[in-house]
Amino acid sequence: MTSETTFLRLQARTQRFTLGSPREFRVAPDGSYALFLRSATGEDRTHLLWKQDLASGTETRLADPAVLLGGSEELSPEERARRERSREQGAGVIGCATDAQTRVVAFALSGRLFVADAHTGETRELATATPIIDPRPDPTGTHVAYVADDALRVVGVDGAGDRAIATPEGEGRACGLAEFVAAEEMSRSRGYWWSPDGTKLLVAFTDKREVQRWHIADPANPGSDPVTVSYPASGTPNVKVSLAIISLDGTRVDVDWDGELEYLTTAHWSAAGKPLIAVQSRDQRTVEIRAVDPDTGATEVVHTETDDTWIEIVTGVPAWNPAGKLVRVAASDGANRLFVGDEAVSGDLQVRSVLDIGDDILFTASADDSTQVHVYRAGEKVEQVSTVDGVHSAARGGDVTVLTSWSLGWSGPKISVLRGGEVLGEVKSLAVEPPLTPNVELLTVGERALRVAVLYPTGHVPGTKVPVLMDPYGGPHAQRVLSTRNAYLVPQWLADQGFAVIIADGRGTPGRGPEWERAIAFEPADVTLTDQVDALHAVAADHPDLDLTKVAIRGWSYGGYLSALAVLRAPEVFHAAIAGAPVTDWRLYDTHYTERYLGHPDERPEVYDRNSLIDDAPKLDRPLLIIHGLADDNVVVAHSIRLSSALVAAGRPHALLPLPGVTHMTPQEDDVAENFMLMQVRWLKQALGL
Repeated sequence: MTSETTFLRLQARTQRFTLGSPREFRVAPDGSYALFLRSATGEDRTHLLWKQDLASGTETRLADPAVLLGGSEELSPEERARRERSREQGAGVIGCATDAQTRVVAFALSGRLFVADAHTGETRELATATPIIDPRPDPTGTHVAYVADDALRVVGVDGAGDRAIATPEGEGRACGLAEFVAAEEMSRSRGYWWSPDGTKLLVAFTDKREVQRWHIADPANPGSDPVTVSYPASGTPNVKVSLAIISLDGTRVDVDWDGELEYLTTAHWSAAGKPLIAVQSRDQRTVEIRAVDPDTGATEVVHTETDDTWIEIVTGVPAWNPAGKLVRVAASDGANRLFVGDEAVSGDLQVRSVLDIGDDILFTASADDSTQVHVYRAGEKVEQVSTVDGVHSAARGGDVTVLTSWSLGWSGPKISVLRGGEVLGEVKSLAVEPPLTPNVELLTVGERALRVAVLYPTGHVPGTKVPVLMDPYGGPHAQRVLSTRNAYLVPQWLADQGFAVIIADGRGTPGRGPEWERAIAFEPADVTLTDQVDALHAVAADHPDLDLTKVAIRGWSYGGYLSALAVLRAPEVFHAAIAGAPVTDWRLYDTHYTERYLGHPDERPEVYDRNSLIDDAPKLDRPLLIIHGLADDNVVVAHSIRLSSALVAAGRPHALLPLPGVTHMTPQEDDVAENFMLMQVRWLKQALGL
């Protein structure tokens, strides 16, 4: 390898320098130990289950896939789909669940069920139906529930009594699984919830018979059958979801849930009260939080939230606190606020997620600086737990908090173990140190105070003109401009290829409040493109070295859409674009995401027309490279093919690069990932005449 390509290969081997980083912490209620997942080295994809004694710092391996499997891991199609929804590219123990005492740990390997005892260190396989998905112990640590062949099953932690307690009633139906839009758009990856005493489960039943079927072929292997998926494109039927309370003996009580609110966004069952469900209307302007009577299935509305545009789903709520009060997050007076009962307890912070609910509440939020995400504790008053600038998260057990911190001051995460305000120790990260250090400047620019990151080539000499590469995501629910070094590794590498790289977070991105997020309603194309143009010009006003005669833009997913949009609608600003996996026709994207921002296509066809790219094809007079994975089941390749076909019909030259076998995640094999990036840089330089 040459020094020029070392970074790219290392980035691929380390999965963007994340391998070896501890994650998925579970802290024992007495604060004595923590469980977590981490690969054995910074270049090993296989994650192990670890236990750390928090007093001594001693680590113990509880589960090593190489030992437990004695061979390579094999994933079922269902497990591959689950990992695609969570963008999980690791191997081994990539998820686990525990009982209430954090002693019994259940996880899946190669579709087989394993249980570890955190006290004795024993880990063993239970003989069950296979392949399994999503195993979870009950809170008492007596049974483990899991899904196999679309049925919900339970087995004793001693391996006895394996049986199905809920089975699908026919083709296209399943028990205990999250449907596509729940996992992809609502951050709900599960479909069942244990009762606190471990005797019952709240179970989601899904019926996808009315959902349209799409077929994803593999043109590189014409002899293989296409993969058929149920895809609820905007304006078409969703999966039907119903709920029931299932006892361990299989007794079923159906939950009385008004089907007019067709989205089940979350569920919660704690010892503090009846199970809670949150259900959302199709237009996403109404959410009802309902308490479920586990004996009769009757539901009672405990809170209704309405909004003129949409209601955001926030991780960790709604839920009961130990006193039986409802904890929720809602838009109120210009902020996403944390409520306990009817009282807002988070001040003017922009709450992002709820991490833990006890006598006080642990949550993440941003204050005035959206590039910072801190951990806070809301009790008698609000206290900031994280103290260093950066992006933080946490897990808690008893009076111990495990704080994970990313910052511009170091690479990768630092994990601190806290009791009160005292640091007890740390959990080691084995992540590889990146071979470059980003030289990033974070700015606030323009009349809308856009947050922007700017990176120049290493060793840039002031007074030297540099071509510009905009590198946005730029859409809702994702943020690129953050106070963490690892966010700028690839942008710095791109800058070192001879560009000034600009990343801008415009309206619609999180962390700046409800009005900012909802500003894109019905007009995402115009609003997000305007913010990219304004960010470029505002930065250039104070950075005379930016060569505005040579401006390119690249992005993936929404960023790919925004890149194609830029050269189609603002060619006087953008001179070349790389559009990766772009959404080109919003009628082809899923219901929950698309209808939130554009409305229903039957009711607002003109909104879909003006936000899609197909009709803009005749306008193209700048170089455009479209890249798309042929195995993408999220943004299907039909998006790029339809745009390419329209461009051909209009006689507009462009390039289309298909990636066989690639999903919505970009290639990660060493040589492919390296060549993939180098090819883009070569294309950009040629397109800009460099």
